[in-house]
Formats: sequence, C-alpha cells, structure tokens
Amino acid sequence: MVFAKAQKSRAYFKRFQVKYRRRREGKTDYRARIRLINQDKNKYNTPKYRFVTNKDIVAQIISASIAGDLVLAAAYSHELPRYGLEVGLTNYAAAYCTGLLLARRVLKKLEMDDEYEGNVEATGEDYSVEPAESRRPFRALLDVGLIRTTTGNRVFGALKGALDGGLDIPHSEKRFAGFSKDGKQLDAEIHRKYIYGGHVAAYMRTLAEDEPEKYQSHFSEYIKKGIEADDIEEVYKKVHAAIRADPTIKKTEKPAPQEHKRYNLKKLTFDERKKKLVDRLKAFNDAGDDDDSDDDDEY
Repeated sequence: MVFAKAQKSRAYFKRFQVKYRRRREGKTDYRARIRLINQDKNKYNTPKYRFVTNKDIVAQIISASIAGDLVLAAAYSHELPRYGLEVGLTNYAAAYCTGLLLARRVLKKLEMDDEYEGNVEATGEDYSVEPAESRRPFRALLDVGLIRTTTGNRVFGALKGALDGGLDIPHSEKRFAGFSKDGKQLDAEIHRKYIYGGHVAAYMRTLAEDEPEKYQSHFSEYIKKGIEADDIEEVYKKVHAAIRADPTIKKTEKPAPQEHKRYNLKKLTFDERKKKLVDRLKAFNDAGDDDDSDDDDEY
C-alpha cells in the first residue's frame, strides 16, 4: 500500500473550528469542567462548589455562574508564615496546611466551624465528616485541572487537609501518600509522616551525613531559622493549631503608589485653555503699558 499524505483542502479549512482559548493554552479541561459544574435538572440555583488546587498551592472554593466563576473562599501557601511556617511552602505538608486553612476559613465564613471541627489530630488515616443534626456539611468536588493525579501528589495533600478541616469531598484513599498498590491499602503511618514533614526531616538527616556541603546550600533557609530535622514535626503541629485558632484572612497594608513624573503635557479643558489665553493677553497688555510709560519718561 502506497503511503499518501492527507491533503487538507479548502473545505477542511472552511469548516475548521478552533478550540476554546484556555484549552489551546492547556489551562482548562472543558470535558471535566462540564461534568463538575452541571447541576441536576430538578434543582434550581443550587451551584456545585469545586475545591480547586494549583501547583503554586492555591486552594479555592469556586462555583460556576453565567456571569463567570465565583470564588467563595481562597487560601494560599504564602499565608502560612503568619501561622509559623516560614520555610518549605511547596511540599506535601504545606499543601496539607493550605487545604486545612481553606476548610476552616470557608466554614467560619458560613458559621459552621463550631459544628464541624473535622479531624483535630491528623493520624494519617482516611477521614470523612459525619453530618450534624442541624446543618449538612459543606460539600465540594475536587477539581485538579490538568495536574497529573499520581499517588502522593501535593494536590491530594491539600485534599486531605480540607477533609480534616471539616469539608465533605467525595474521594478515595488510593491517591494519598502511603497507599500501597500491591497491598491495596493505605499505610497511615507513612501518610502521617508526610503530613508532618517527616519525609523532609529524613532527607535532611541523610543529606547532612552524606553531603554536608549540599545540605548547607539546599536547606540554607532552615538553617537560618534554626530549624533542625527533629523540630519539623513540632513546627507543623503548632501551625495546625494556629490555623484552627484564627483562619480568617488578613489584608496586608500596601504602600500608596508613587506619583510618577509626567513627561507629556497635560491635556487642558476648554475652560482652562480659555483662561490661559486671557492670562497671556493680560500679561502682554501689561507689558505694553509698561513700555509706553518708559518712553514717556524719556521725553
């Protein structure tokens, strides 16, 4: 069989339809998005809330509307220094803290934080919130976007934090860190180690023994803050307690923008141009009167 190259005719280009911009940019999976936001036909004005996480550890609770997506609450890993975590803001343990912060923040906003405290002591075991007598738990769906859903991904660290924070999110324990594919069960001890930064502490000890120079450069921020491998678990415990104590967002005071020097002339209004012309004519007439008086004095 002879290989024949497919010829794209004029009809092909005439009927060609480009994909959505965010799909072309590789930012949105619209096939998954439609299934996440479509509500039941027998319901009215009951949006589905999505628990969205990002590589930058940005966790948000979002609902879709015709006008656009509405963000109910958001939490960022760069907020964690306020709670005592100043280093390692992008690992699995930091993702857990970000998810926990978002869960407590949205429940406090909806005045449900007292009813649903969640799992106060993180043991690494799977946890699902139980409905209370008065109000049902806040339900959201996990939206990971285009991130690869591999076992132990930081996205699932944020998911675990949100679950322990008191949110109701449908999930499976198969993607949490510590899940064994062979044994088909979650090892709670390994998962707990990841939640409290035990994997970071183990790497610090290994690097300090084998490659001291690399340890000094790789963990330079930890060394500056005086954090050692044995202190990491206690740091994360204090961060979890601080998040539960006050999950509200704090607005930072930004300095006022500086006034830049203008290099182009400001456009004047009609009244300003008219006044400027009158002032120039008046100044010109005054100068003419002064010249006439000087001539009279000479004669």
